[in-house]
Amino acid sequence: MNARINSPLLVTGGTGTLGRLVVARLRNAGRDVRVLSRRSRENVEGIEFVTGDLATGAGINAALIGTEIIVHCAGGASGDEVKARHLVQAAARSGARHLVYISVVGADRVPMASRIDRAMFGYFGSKLAAEQVVAESSLSWTTLRATQFHDLILMVAQQMARLPLIPVAAGFKFQPVDTDEVAARLVELALASPAGLVPDIAGPRVYEMADLIRGYLHAIGKQRLIVPLLLPGKAASAVRAGANLNPDRAVGRRTWEEFLAARAQLADRQQSRPAMAP
Repeated sequence: MNARINSPLLVTGGTGTLGRLVVARLRNAGRDVRVLSRRSRENVEGIEFVTGDLATGAGINAALIGTEIIVHCAGGASGDEVKARHLVQAAARSGARHLVYISVVGADRVPMASRIDRAMFGYFGSKLAAEQVVAESSLSWTTLRATQFHDLILMVAQQMARLPLIPVAAGFKFQPVDTDEVAARLVELALASPAGLVPDIAGPRVYEMADLIRGYLHAIGKQRLIVPLLLPGKAASAVRAGANLNPDRAVGRRTWEEFLAARAQLADRQQSRPAMAP
């Protein structure tokens, strides 16, 4: 791929959990970055913020001017297909050379067979639909599927820990991966030639959901009663069977325990900082 080395890379979702790490790694690689954001932000050295909304298509054409490589990190619980369609249509018009998309392991294996499946696991269906939009576009593309991020598991654990007892989906297992390791892989892919659907990136260990929650509770010094809950539907059955896992691609290095320890150390440092003088 003959992308101009001085052309900025566009990162959608560049202020989110994954996107901000992608932006930082691109800057460390010496590349200028343009970030598509729904809210206006002040530019900093090497990073230009452009206001736009993938859900409506507003501002995307302007964001793509002069870019050849796009890293599409923007996403959510739903609507990924619409966002992807707006992006690829504008990218095709602009002459972009390479679109890199982050999806989820199991997108093609967790069925959306019923209303219950879509209500509880629609994220997988939304990601698969967006994958198809990217693959069927006229753009050259790369798609990487990742297992759940440590940060997502942490957010769920924090919310559950507020309850007097914690309902946990029976039989569910996860293979959490470090967000920065995924960011590093995305940057590697973005700076290489388009490769289509590449091998998954998954965390180093598979955990029972209950064990992930217990690990978090232990880290914060709390105890809660954990109650198994059998979820209905074909999607839940597929997750119990491991559709969201890929033990053969356990290429991530940081474990859940190491992630929690690092977060605890960060919290300790922040608490030990001297207070600002009034």
